Amino acid sequence: WHVNDGSGGATADADIDSDEAWDITTGGVTATGDTIVVCVVDDGGDLDHPDLMANNWVNYDEIPNNNIDDDLNGYVDDYLGWNPVDDDDDVDGGSHGVQVAGMIGAVGNNGIGVSGVNWNVKIMNMTYGNINQEANVIEAYTYPLVMRRLYESSGGDKGAYVVATNSSWGINYGDPADAPLWCAFYDTLGAAGILSTGATANLNINIDTEGDLPTACSSEFMISVTATNFADERTFSGYGATTVDLGAPGEDVRTTSGGGGYGVTSGTSFASPATAGAIALLYSAPCASL
Repeated sequence: WHVNDGSGGATADADIDSDEAWDITTGGVTATGDTIVVCVVDDGGDLDHPDLMANNWVNYDEIPNNNIDDDLNGYVDDYLGWNPVDDDDDVDGGSHGVQVAGMIGAVGNNGIGVSGVNWNVKIMNMTYGNINQEANVIEAYTYPLVMRRLYESSGGDKGAYVVATNSSWGINYGDPADAPLWCAFYDTLGAAGILSTGATANLNINIDTEGDLPTACSSEFMISVTATNFADERTFSGYGATTVDLGAPGEDVRTTSGGGGYGVTSGTSFASPATAGAIALLYSAPCASL
């Protein structure tokens, strides 16, 4: 995992061999020209952040603030993303979501701040409601699903080529049996071509036996991520031979923060988007058959 030092060099915080991957691709588009999008379902973004602004996704098929559903996707004025609580595109002013976004796609090689796993990628900003109600979770995930389906049905003229969603939130000790629709929705997203990453508990517990939502969901399209440190070791976060798929840098990572700033933070919340970013980076590899 690397961050810019402002002079074009880099400092290594944790080793995921991103520098070798960046010799092949730094993100952006697929081999066939699709603009790659990752949906961040969180508390919103910082749309004016100097290290994120160029990578914000915008729905150019929608005319902002005209009270018309211009692209006929079922959402009115969804120009900057979607806020399902207020039914508008007010997705600015986030805090946690800004840190998450930086892990996926803070602009690289620009001489400032940090680099995400992708130097170039489009980040679709979303918010969500009370996650204790399945309907709210499904409503949040429905927007990227609709946009990916619209992209496919329109031959890429509308919608968005969403390849992954990230959820750096959940319910500690949550039982998937209590959230069957939530867990099943990852299969629905997967059938449309969207993988989902989820941050497991920031607790040293066995998720196999203790449970967690969404990372104990059984869907093959939900990638459950725990956090590791600079030595690739798990120290504070959940584990599980069946439920937890992999670990990614999440301890003392440097990323973007609200108000145009940067900071060091820890949590599975940041390991999960690093994984979503890696998915997006794979899509940009110059291999049409991948």
